[in-house]
Amino acid sequence: MKKEQVARWWFTATVIMAVVGLTIQVLVTANDDRSFFETPASRAFNTLFFFTIQSNAIVAVTSGLLAIRPARNSTIFWVFRLIGVIGIFVTGFVYNTMLAGLYELTPWGSVANSILHLIVPVLAVLGWILFGPRSNATWTCGALVLLYPIAWLVVTLIRGPIIDWYPYPFLNVITQGYARVALNALLIALLFIALTAGAVAFDRWSTRRGKQVTF
Repeated sequence: MKKEQVARWWFTATVIMAVVGLTIQVLVTANDDRSFFETPASRAFNTLFFFTIQSNAIVAVTSGLLAIRPARNSTIFWVFRLIGVIGIFVTGFVYNTMLAGLYELTPWGSVANSILHLIVPVLAVLGWILFGPRSNATWTCGALVLLYPIAWLVVTLIRGPIIDWYPYPFLNVITQGYARVALNALLIALLFIALTAGAVAFDRWSTRRGKQVTF
C-alpha cells in the first residue's frame, strides 16, 4: 500500500474518532442535569466553549480535508492544521497532567473522555509527524497559530464573570484569584509558544533534510 493511501486511512480514522468522541460528549453533557446549566440546550451550547471540544473539532475538519486531498497550498488551511495539532497536544497534556480524576464521569462520559483526551491526540500528533505533509509551516504561519489560543483565553475570561462559569478550574478567577489565573494562563501560553516554535522548526528541518511528504 502506498504511503498516500496509508495517510488517507490514518486521517480518516482520526476524523471518525474525533466525530464519535464529540458526538458522545455533547449528548452526555446535554443530558447531565448535574451540570451548572439548567437546560439541555444550554449545556450542549456551553460545551462548545471547552478548548477540548474546539481542538478536536479543528482536528476533525483538517484531517477530513487531508483525507480527501492531502496536497493543499492554502496558508489558512495550514494555520488551522497547526492549530489543531498543537491544540490537541495541549488538550491531552493539560488534561492528563492537571485535570484527570477531578470529575465524576458516567460510563459514556468516560468513553468520550478517553477518545477526546487520549485517542485523538495520539492519532493527530502521530499523523502529523508520520505523514505531514511537510514544507508548509512558516514562522508567519506559526505567529498566526498563536492568535487562536489568545482569542480563546480572552473570550473565556470575559465570558466567565458574565455567566458565572468557567470551563476549567485553573481559569476560574472566583476560586483561584486573578493572580493565580494569570500565572496559569502565562504557563499555558509559554507551552503554546514553545510547541508552535518546535513544530515550525521541525517542519523546516524535515524539509531541508528531504523528508517532507509531498503526495
